[in-house]
Amino acid sequence: MSIVTVIVTTPENINAERRLDKGWTILDLKYKLEPITGVPADTQKLSLYQGESLVGPIDDDERMVGSYPIEDFMRLHVVDTNPNRIKNQYTDVSLVEKFELTEDEYQKRTDTVRAFKERNKLGRFSAEAQEQMAQFANENERAAASIKIGDRCEVALSEDALNRRRGTVRFVGTTEFQPGVWVGVQYDEPMGKNDGTVQGTRYFSCPPKYGAFVRPIKVTVGDFPEEDLMATDDELEEM
Repeated sequence: MSIVTVIVTTPENINAERRLDKGWTILDLKYKLEPITGVPADTQKLSLYQGESLVGPIDDDERMVGSYPIEDFMRLHVVDTNPNRIKNQYTDVSLVEKFELTEDEYQKRTDTVRAFKERNKLGRFSAEAQEQMAQFANENERAAASIKIGDRCEVALSEDALNRRRGTVRFVGTTEFQPGVWVGVQYDEPMGKNDGTVQGTRYFSCPPKYGAFVRPIKVTVGDFPEEDLMATDDELEEM
């Protein structure tokens, strides 16, 4: 028994590495290629390539694979000769009917991972997680109470001092995209994610890429003048 490794390709962009037995007949080979390519054995047209150069057709079903000059890492190209067959039916996921549940339908089911975790008080349904979530919500509500629209602010996206952005508060309140209180900020620079609109709902208006929504605990209001990006290091030291 002699094994050779080839690359199987199709016009539908299938590209798969497979090992072939040179003792197979070409008809055997076609049947083994059928589940890989989605092309029935009786309508397959096989061509052998060395890189991009055509070595020749493989067209005799009775001959052995080893009777053709097939070597490791040559390319075996498979074409469907049936002009009426639906192309890409095995590779185009848009042709597959999707099973989808609404959020309400998912919550009503008892056989989901969420339902299992909720019954057994695991993950975010554990008492500890619920307490932490309640504490987080309370901290955000307290922080939001001291923030009002029009305030100048600085947003700390992380503890890194370099990852801070200045801007103006444009929105404070609840949203449709996530529960809890959010602060809408118009940054001084185009470092945001939106123009004040999220998922089709407008909460405030600003130029594209200047708007962002952050949790109140990330926002500090105060005297944060807009930075002069053209100032030199010496000028910044004197300001």
